[in-house]
Amino acid sequence: MDRELGNPGALMEPLLRLGHADAGEVLTLQRAAYVPEAREHENLDLPPLLETFEQAKEALGDPACFAWGIRESGRLVASVRIVVDGEAGLVGRLIVAPDRQGHGLGSSLLLAAETAAPPSVTVFRLFTGERSAGPLRMYRKLGYVETHRTPEAHYELVHFEKPRVRTGGPVR
Repeated sequence: MDRELGNPGALMEPLLRLGHADAGEVLTLQRAAYVPEAREHENLDLPPLLETFEQAKEALGDPACFAWGIRESGRLVASVRIVVDGEAGLVGRLIVAPDRQGHGLGSSLLLAAETAAPPSVTVFRLFTGERSAGPLRMYRKLGYVETHRTPEAHYELVHFEKPRVRTGGPVR
């Protein structure tokens, strides 16, 4: 089910389209990537940690969900999902393997996914926990602007938005 989309920008490995057949590997990566976030927020009940195999498989098979990943030597090391909701691309589950964090994979993957998102998407929206220092820096650096905060347990979720930037020629 993986479909190569080419080598977008700074990515060293090709961006791959992920589907329901990748659910087990995505779920394993997701759990590894979210445990540090759960500890930072003192909340082991984060939705990405509670998602079941069947839920992941269903999400990745949903026609409104576009998921991409990066493999290094065959190993899935990063992935992201964008769910299309009208003109909005709802970015979620941006994850990078713990041993590959801090090497630009998350930024490169997010930018490539924004470019590869369906043409109907005019704005991207996402959120993260207020104690997620790395993701907060990354989103701001990539042009995401904080729109509001919502309470969650004993911390806040920080919501961001970014208009789609279209450069040169049609978006495919």
